[in-house]
Amino acid sequence: MHLSRFPRVHLAHLPTPLERLERLSAELGVEIWIKRDDCTGMSTGGNKTRKLEFLMGEALEQGADMVMTQGATQSNHARQTAAFAAKLGLGCHILLEDRTGYNNANYNENGNVLLDHLHGATTQKFPGGHDMVAEMERAAEAMRGKGHKVYVIPGGGSNPTGAMGYVNCAMELVGQANEKGLVIDRVVHATGSSGTQAGLVTGLCAMNSGIPVLGIGTRAPQPKQEQMVYDLACRIADKLGCAGVVKPEDVMANTDYVGDGYGLPTDSGLEAIRMFAELEGILLDPVYSAKGAAGLIDLARKGTFAGERVVFLHTGGSVGLFGYDFAFHNDDRWVEL
Repeated sequence: MHLSRFPRVHLAHLPTPLERLERLSAELGVEIWIKRDDCTGMSTGGNKTRKLEFLMGEALEQGADMVMTQGATQSNHARQTAAFAAKLGLGCHILLEDRTGYNNANYNENGNVLLDHLHGATTQKFPGGHDMVAEMERAAEAMRGKGHKVYVIPGGGSNPTGAMGYVNCAMELVGQANEKGLVIDRVVHATGSSGTQAGLVTGLCAMNSGIPVLGIGTRAPQPKQEQMVYDLACRIADKLGCAGVVKPEDVMANTDYVGDGYGLPTDSGLEAIRMFAELEGILLDPVYSAKGAAGLIDLARKGTFAGERVVFLHTGGSVGLFGYDFAFHNDDRWVEL
């Protein structure tokens, strides 16, 4: 796959490390490796950096002077979009939807929101349940009326252009495995707006890698999640000229770890955050990576991965921890000696 045919800005720190998690593997009795896409760069990194390389490349090719996107209050995608815009000298406007109802000051002003504003983005806040696609188009038209040439990025950067970042990641991962003589039996990661999983699945299938991908859902029910991923994977394959390479059975999602809803921390997710932090010195976020890791941990304990070598793809988002400090108030480690 010749991805250089498509416009791209090369700002990510690639390749990201592929490392064995020795202590977590010993704890769970499964050989676990991690693909450190929390280390991609651009405002602390995360999976959106790979997507934004292609999205921003397309925006520049189209002559945009402003980018616009939308997401939840503590959106990692919004923060990384704002960082790219700052680096490239573009305006950035972000529409943030309240999907949790939290009134906590840190949740609404700290973490990703703080960085959105530090990068120079302007923001609008909407209550939950809005048609954010329509709201974004209205905002884009308003900015166009002021003379801006606006490039609109869907939530999560999850369209065929953005998802090419994870086609590229699939090639990178297989290359690293080949160099290390490493046979990968499965990739596990958090899946939400579907771009990361769809790109990975398309890339791995197109290379005939034989590596299945399991997405651990963070929002939608399983049938909807799998359909979103499959539909986007088909659109990616069409864009790349390899239509039909992804079959429905190639798309697998487990949505048992969503909990009460999107953006709402779970006990299993908080356990995963503590385990990764205390055993490996790696930070997860409560919205995405912790729920993905919760699925990894629980399925490992249940024997699902027995005899396998599993790669956990870390999608980043640790900045969000500072908006969810209230979830950790029972973690009292102060002592008197």
